[in-house]
Amino acid sequence: MNALSPLALWLQRQWWRSRPSWGAWLLLPLAGLYLLISGWQRWQGRRWAHRQPPLRAPVLVVGNLIVGGAGKTPTTMALVQALRQRGWHPGVVSRGYGREGDDLLEVTPSTPASLSGDEPLLIRLRTGVPLWVGRDRHAAAQALLSAHPEVDLLVADDGLQHTRLQRTACVIVFDGRGAGNGLPLPAGPLRQPLPRQWPTAALPPGEIVYNADHPSTRLLGHCARRQLAGAVALDLWWRGQPADPACLRALAERSQHAPLLACAAIAEPERFFRQLEQAGLFIHRLPLPDHARLDTAPWPMDATDVLITEKDAVKLAPEQHQTGPRLWVVALDFQLPEEAILSLDRMLRHDSTVHHDR
Repeated sequence: MNALSPLALWLQRQWWRSRPSWGAWLLLPLAGLYLLISGWQRWQGRRWAHRQPPLRAPVLVVGNLIVGGAGKTPTTMALVQALRQRGWHPGVVSRGYGREGDDLLEVTPSTPASLSGDEPLLIRLRTGVPLWVGRDRHAAAQALLSAHPEVDLLVADDGLQHTRLQRTACVIVFDGRGAGNGLPLPAGPLRQPLPRQWPTAALPPGEIVYNADHPSTRLLGHCARRQLAGAVALDLWWRGQPADPACLRALAERSQHAPLLACAAIAEPERFFRQLEQAGLFIHRLPLPDHARLDTAPWPMDATDVLITEKDAVKLAPEQHQTGPRLWVVALDFQLPEEAILSLDRMLRHDSTVHHDR
């Protein structure tokens, strides 16, 4: 554990209270400075984007207002699959958080997660659509559109604060924690203020998606349906075999005799652990930092079975784990309400018509 871990834990306790604590109020001067700098950067990005020639395809940005994860990656995959069923030919651009280097790169199924980032590689494997990563999302979008003339829609994963990328509509994702204490960083979890109404000059029209059973902020939105789809052995997952509910039930029965180890290097490991327990599994928890590299197996070699997320599976080559515990990939079934898809489809088609008229 590094020296900042106690401070990080203390900050998170302040962030996710329903009301600001005294500790959060003490950080308000820094929060004001953060708002000033980040707001100026976003304004500069929008100003730069307005001076650029328009991209030939509409752009749907997926992001969140809070720091950390709220379910952007499953939302992005669900959007890509739903919009493809409605006749679009989407491509995805992403920064590729945690990857080595910032250069533009087209992600393929054989790209190592260390070069692409774990989330972009998972999106590429699950959706099969063209995907480019790069710190400059505008340059990544141009490269993708040039390499794939069939693409008529760009989906920007985690691009809400990257205002240099032109955008047509956005999807803002919250989980059950909502906006926490409602304050900006570092006094609270907000990357930018929670708007009183929407759309605004800073946020284009779109939809709010709650990765929760009920809305967790004052903003009107749609609650996604999410449940565990099943489990599959790591080597079979890499061969494209879908998760099997029967396999997950068998693991749950096995866990009645001895708890299984569940490992997650995601933003909210507890969410994964709770879902496993709700599915009837008895587990020992092994939470790791988000995007943690798994070059060295973090679990004891005498463990019999280890349950992992798909986001972590992309970092594990089956041939390197032929000995030791059996690794099981537990997949998530994440579906968006049809009314949210219809609304976004209308916005994007209107903008697509504008693009073709130019």
